[in-house]
Amino acid sequence: MNRENELARLTELTALPDGGLAVIFGRRRIGKTRLLLEWCRRQGGVYAVADQSAADVQRRYLAEALAVRFPGFADVDYPNWRGLFTRLSTEARAAHWRGPVVFDELPYWIATSPELPSVLQRWIDHDARAAGLVVAVAGSSQRMMQGLVLGRESPLYGRAREIFEVPPLEMSHVTKAIGRMPPSAIVEFYAAWGGVPRYWELAAEFAGDVRGAIERLVLDPQGPLHREPDRLLLEEMPSALEVRPVLDAIGAGAHRLSEIAARVGRPATSLSRPVDRLVELGLATRDVPFGEPPRGSKRSLYRIADPFTRLWFRVVAPRRAELVSGTRRSRLAVLDRDWRGLVSVAWEELCRHRLPSLSHPAVGSSGAWKVGERWWQGHAPEWDIVAEDVDGSRLLVGEAKLASTHLKALAAEVAARPLPDWPARYRKHEVVRAVFVPDAGRITRVGDVVVVSLRHLLRT
Repeated sequence: MNRENELARLTELTALPDGGLAVIFGRRRIGKTRLLLEWCRRQGGVYAVADQSAADVQRRYLAEALAVRFPGFADVDYPNWRGLFTRLSTEARAAHWRGPVVFDELPYWIATSPELPSVLQRWIDHDARAAGLVVAVAGSSQRMMQGLVLGRESPLYGRAREIFEVPPLEMSHVTKAIGRMPPSAIVEFYAAWGGVPRYWELAAEFAGDVRGAIERLVLDPQGPLHREPDRLLLEEMPSALEVRPVLDAIGAGAHRLSEIAARVGRPATSLSRPVDRLVELGLATRDVPFGEPPRGSKRSLYRIADPFTRLWFRVVAPRRAELVSGTRRSRLAVLDRDWRGLVSVAWEELCRHRLPSLSHPAVGSSGAWKVGERWWQGHAPEWDIVAEDVDGSRLLVGEAKLASTHLKALAAEVAARPLPDWPARYRKHEVVRAVFVPDAGRITRVGDVVVVSLRHLLRT
């Protein structure tokens, strides 16, 4: 899967004469390991991954991984991490080898060796720097990885030359990964799998049959993804299973904090920590209406951020018994109760996210617009997509729909809809009204309303 931007950043680090540290994190299944393995392959590096063994076993496994580069490295027992790292930098310096050396799933090592972050700090500051080593630490436990480098009290604070989260793959890579698909099928693919490479790989063998892939991989109790979110929550360190009820509530349609509190039977004031944990893990996101400050808004809505997780908590979680006892046909019927709505939400989300890549003859080339947001207020008409241009002179307001069969009527409705009562800073902006549909053929405008299709959003 395409990770050229991330590989380029790591390659630049490898080229620095005095080496340096990279810290890489991201949710599970997102492709961190493949990225790091490819980097090591291209640069002649060493990749080592931790597991949940005892500390002495962990050191032995690491020594065996290093022995591929330094014969005899694993012939010695290392009673502590300091001794192992000291020998690594000594061997690297003698061999004029600068890495990279990758320590993946670092939180597993730290769980059995709490002293390890401080040991790493001293080693990176002194021996590794003297040897010009390029070192990368990575992990899926986002709380622990961010705690290592972002807080001022963190052991590795200020030492990393590269810090980045591996994001979901962009949808512009779908056809490269699994072949050409109609625009509507690409939107359905996104609604099912989001941008997670592992899910794309599993779905590829179904040749564009998105519903069939969901039934086999997710709804079938024997499917490899039937219990996927539970595994993801359990594998976090510390375990994130305590936030599962909040995900259940959001998945079932509770989006305001008061609604979530009512579903889980807890006071709203007690939910700030679990909700913040979900946002931190990238599993939930907090939306505020366009134009309001992210902090302090009293009109926040929470939604599940990842399309696959949203699908699972909407379809699988509340109907587990029905799916276990059902047939393929009955499981597809269960999916169809919510599928159209899930695809519609995914399309709106895709439109907002891809606006910075929008290339359209009527509204400008790629880079003209900021990321889109929603707008709502009381009983006023909502807008699916609102964005300001990068010059601060225009506003784009639009609606996202799956069907283009009634395009003229939809454009007329958008043209007639009253605009929100914007904050004063937006009132002199030129307003561009738009309709977003996956496929509009060659139509790019209906009257004064711009028609945006998927091909306009996926251009780069």
